[in-house]
Amino acid sequence: MTFQELKKNLKKDFTSFPKMKVAVLGDSATQLLCIALRGQGFEAGLDIGVLEGDYDRIYETAIDPGNAIYSEDISYIFIVQSTEKLQKEFYSALNDQRGGFAEEKKKYFETLVATIGRYTKAKIIFFNFPEINDAVFGGFSSKTPFSFLHQLRKINVGMQDIATENKNVFIADILSASNAAGAAATRSAKWYITTQNVFQLDFLAAVAKTCTDMLAAFAGKFKKCLVLDLDNTMWGGIIGDDGIDHIQLGDLGIGKAFTQLQYWVKELKNRGVIIVVCSKNDEHTAKEVFEKHPDMILRTEDLSLFVANWSNKGDNIKYIQEVLNIGMDSLVFIDDNPFERNLVKMMHPEVTVPELPDDPADYLPFLQSLNLFETVSFTDEDTVRTKQYKEESQRVVMQQSFESVDEYLVSLQMEANIEGITSYNLGRCAQLTQRSNQFNLTTIRYSEGQLQHFIDEGGKALCISLKDKFGDYGLISLVLLEKKEEECLINTWIMSCRVLKRGVEELAVNEMVSRASAMGCSSLTGRYLPTPKNDMVKELYSTMGFGSANETDTKLHLTNFVPFKIHIKITNELRSDQE
Repeated sequence: MTFQELKKNLKKDFTSFPKMKVAVLGDSATQLLCIALRGQGFEAGLDIGVLEGDYDRIYETAIDPGNAIYSEDISYIFIVQSTEKLQKEFYSALNDQRGGFAEEKKKYFETLVATIGRYTKAKIIFFNFPEINDAVFGGFSSKTPFSFLHQLRKINVGMQDIATENKNVFIADILSASNAAGAAATRSAKWYITTQNVFQLDFLAAVAKTCTDMLAAFAGKFKKCLVLDLDNTMWGGIIGDDGIDHIQLGDLGIGKAFTQLQYWVKELKNRGVIIVVCSKNDEHTAKEVFEKHPDMILRTEDLSLFVANWSNKGDNIKYIQEVLNIGMDSLVFIDDNPFERNLVKMMHPEVTVPELPDDPADYLPFLQSLNLFETVSFTDEDTVRTKQYKEESQRVVMQQSFESVDEYLVSLQMEANIEGITSYNLGRCAQLTQRSNQFNLTTIRYSEGQLQHFIDEGGKALCISLKDKFGDYGLISLVLLEKKEEECLINTWIMSCRVLKRGVEELAVNEMVSRASAMGCSSLTGRYLPTPKNDMVKELYSTMGFGSANETDTKLHLTNFVPFKIHIKITNELRSDQE
């Protein structure tokens, strides 16, 4: 989109979108960036309120504990620093200081992070630096630490190191956006000199998209599943007509384009994206390519679900969504055929359906440019997600053979482990708060640092993991409890929809009551804050025996509670002294 298109969005209706408030601190003019950020928020379905800091007063703002950036409603602070100002600072340094310039900047960034962290739990998002090659040393720049380009590249690496070491710090990758757009499209010397705006107007749209992609992921708006057509999408040709020996794959000709695409899909799978096949084909014929073709990069073990039949793809997409038990808006559907794309868009408008280019050689660059799978977290559990969803499809098939739900639940041989927040599960717990939208009673998002602060301040956590005879679900539910005099308040209750209606809800309530009693509380208070996505838990507390207390709260008196019967064996004994 262009800057002018984003500016027009400011006149549109944001009222149905979730609200978030961000602060923007810059060493150059940021007014236009703030406009682009709010306008791009509309495209992302976010009502982004932007607080703009004073011009070129980043550190002065950070050290003022009374500044508006430290108000409770500010959840994200963008630090926008320009390569132009950095270059000026480098040129002003003495010659004997230039070799250590990057190290000094890293220390400054660390100080800035520590200072901001003293006054707020807001996430800090640094813009990294697009490159300017001043041509002072030419190609020798990479070899000498006394060149600006050499130090600039070290600074960007140093910022990455800070983000890796600090759970509350993130990087908005403006460098990659600049490389994709090209130097001429990114900046103009005349524009900067006359306006103090670092980026050209239309490049601001790309900058704003980089930012809102991250904000959307923080808000739980992200894609979980990639649904793939096969013929002329994952390989060249039609397997039913051409046969396994004559489809186009490998390192020759256009086959290379499909091979490169498969490598990318496999990397997404390794990162935790669910990969599913949805193809109009004979299942045996289609699977044979995955199992026998020597140039296939994707194999059946990389797929969570394989749907190949002659039904229409809209119905198959619905089946996939139901088996995986995720939202339609979590799906991305890739198909070379415009008819199939339009059918899915018509039947399921929430599904993201990219308009693939005509030339397969352009598939991969086009898909990468869309940044469809932005994430703000990555844990060990993400790497086994394919296996978990494949096991889930087996459970769905087996359930159909039982006459009663109780029989089915007993047959699963479920076991639960319940513990507090530890250094091992902290990342996954934070990820649950960021990624869960449907079974999420209050939709409060926590970073790892914020979760740790909650526990340090006396909050209690129940982290529930589940496994059955098919496999290990991993950590699937998080409950955060706060003592308010004689009440125990359920601050957060999140559960993966993969385990819905298997008794985990009842198990969680049993454990909450036990914990609340141990805390000396007489009642348990649940809070439901409605969002566009969590309607499924609207009546949860009432079905669990809670009575209405006010508009948002329900209450369970502990003396009247009778524990729920569940078909889950608890394999550990969590008590207050073990958390």
